Amino acid sequence: QVQLVESGGGLVPAGGSLRLSCVASGGTFSNYAVGWFRQAPGKERELVALIIYSSGGTYYADSMEGRFTISRDNAPNTVYLQMNSLKPEDTAIYHCARDQSAGRLRLGVASSWGQGTQVAVSS
Repeated sequence: QVQLVESGGGLVPAGGSLRLSCVASGGTFSNYAVGWFRQAPGKERELVALIIYSSGGTYYADSMEGRFTISRDNAPNTVYLQMNSLKPEDTAIYHCARDQSAGRLRLGVASSWGQGTQVAVSS
């Protein structure tokens, strides 16, 4: 049973940067799409970005591209989310997820989810 483990969250001032990591423990990202989602208090979960692990192809939600960059590292099975120019409205719990279908992942459907890592941006 694969476990997705996120790390890298924390408290940063507005304008700061963070890099989140998602590791597949007991499994692999090969043949999967991997996405980063976030959920702020009182709001619905939203897709930030996803990556097709085998090809490196990426997709970003409309408001995310430019400040956020998703990437992968084949060894170990790790997907990153580089977040720059952070704003207070980026405060949320960030989860990674994987699914064999990028289409399903774009809709928020995934076969595996991580527990999440908290990102807090102070004004």
